[in-house]
Amino acid sequence: MGAYQKWLTPEQLKVASFEELTQQASAVRQFLIESLAETGGHLAPNLGVVELTIALHRVYTSPKDKLIWDVGHQAYVHKLLTERGNHFHTLRQCDGLDGFPKRSESLHDVWESGHSSTSLSAASGFAIARDLFKQSHAIVPIIGDGALTSGLAYEALQTIGDKQLNITIVLNDNGMSIAPNVGALHKMLQSIRTKPFIHNMNDAEGTAPFFESLGLKYIGPIDGHDIQSLSYFLEKSKQVEGPVILHVLTVKGKGYLPAEEDQRGIWHGVAPYDIATGNLKTIAKMQNWSEFISDTLIDFAQQDEAIVAITPAMSVGSQLEKFQRRFPNRFFDVGIAEQHAMTMAAAMGMNGLKPFVSIYSTFLQRAYDQLIHDVCRQSTNVFIGIDRSGLVGADGETHQGIYDVSFLMAVPDLVVMMPKNAAEAQVLMRTGFAYEGPIAMRYPRGYIDHPPLKETIATVPIGSWEVTLPGATVAIIAYGPMVKTAIEVAALLKVKGILIEVVNARFIKPMDFTYLNDLANRKIPVFIIEEAITAGGLGESVLSYLHDKTAAPIQIMGLPNHFIPHGKPDEQLHLFGIDTVTIAKKIHDFIENME
Repeated sequence: MGAYQKWLTPEQLKVASFEELTQQASAVRQFLIESLAETGGHLAPNLGVVELTIALHRVYTSPKDKLIWDVGHQAYVHKLLTERGNHFHTLRQCDGLDGFPKRSESLHDVWESGHSSTSLSAASGFAIARDLFKQSHAIVPIIGDGALTSGLAYEALQTIGDKQLNITIVLNDNGMSIAPNVGALHKMLQSIRTKPFIHNMNDAEGTAPFFESLGLKYIGPIDGHDIQSLSYFLEKSKQVEGPVILHVLTVKGKGYLPAEEDQRGIWHGVAPYDIATGNLKTIAKMQNWSEFISDTLIDFAQQDEAIVAITPAMSVGSQLEKFQRRFPNRFFDVGIAEQHAMTMAAAMGMNGLKPFVSIYSTFLQRAYDQLIHDVCRQSTNVFIGIDRSGLVGADGETHQGIYDVSFLMAVPDLVVMMPKNAAEAQVLMRTGFAYEGPIAMRYPRGYIDHPPLKETIATVPIGSWEVTLPGATVAIIAYGPMVKTAIEVAALLKVKGILIEVVNARFIKPMDFTYLNDLANRKIPVFIIEEAITAGGLGESVLSYLHDKTAAPIQIMGLPNHFIPHGKPDEQLHLFGIDTVTIAKKIHDFIENME
């Protein structure tokens, strides 16, 4: 573990020599490399902002001045400089430091940002409130790691430029999102990146017409690893009336060669690693879900030229690089633009293509309007692959994939599926591409149990459930990984004389009404377990349908309707009572009390 030391405080940074600040930067960088080798975390983004963060805290007075980090995974150095280094070994662990800015964690964290591109809108709101209350503090959003490719950022720039808000926007430009940035806007910035660093304000005029046309004064490009130069331009920007954009060039992963040379985003967010070799300490022996879905997609795309893949800047996380290499003309990375991805897919589906939109559950929230308005209302042929569904662990509140079932249940004409295992995932993908209309398939984070052996992949009827384990006393309805949990529960309870019927609700929407009617006629207790919030989930839908059809008890077990912080998924399953042992005990006690 990196040895924490009492670094210079923000107050001491203001009077320290630049030589001392450079030494501090080296110490902080080494601490990050050593500490994250043990805990894992967002290494490369933070190695790239060490000098920038020191300069920001030298020039501005946090928390009076508002440092707004976007994306929040570049705020580790900020946490270290604001007296959280002695807790850094708890990073992203249960009850430990959050991996993103957290208002309840420190007064210096003024804005929480797990999703990208919110900083400029937030800065607008901070500035308007400041000005109406006739206050004078500075507002400094730090936007980077591809966040400027999102439409939300440009919506905010309209307001900032129009109202001439006094905001200093620090554009931390390392040419990367998780992987290298894409798109025309990235190419525009790239053309500026090739220009020499400026060293004084006389060189700062007229070099970025795009930003200047929006009413922002552009200053740059600036060496993001020169604390003295950064401090100079940050000080100068405070003297400018109206909005300023400070274009800072940094090297993602700076100071650790494997991270510096990484062009795939492997070192963006990393598991524990060996510092000397750069090898991960835990090498997975199984295929993860994202890779399996991507490989299956390639298999189907080889058979059907209409299939295309779309990702909003998650080609690495969703393991779509192999698809991109195999079908470069049928792969579309639209950058951090989830709304655009969904509407573009809708139009593709109208014109004979079969788009597969690979998107994390937590980012699907950002495309909800387009899903309803453009995809489902027009009944277009769009297949949505919802990656990272369920609890995701260390990324915590902003990334938990536990809300999509509830918000998708309300969308008309949308089919929602989740396989119990990899073999069934192939079947549901075949079914999805054969289906006429909008359809979505959830799949979890983590690794598949066994690679499927099926050579012929059939389809299954939409809305059909599978009785995985027949029984007679009690029914458990589950979907996804919870089916395996239900089978384990059944095994535990069988020893105690309670026979469980396990039902795989692979179609969360629409439900299998034929099975539910049969269940109602048999009048046996029903338990619905789901790794999602219970509010608006499958359980409530089952309860609503059966409430006037059976007098038998119906119990729902799932996650509470609140934001769930970071921690290991197994810890959280146990905490909320949906692990195997706890579920078995609840059902056993319930049945005993009935008798």
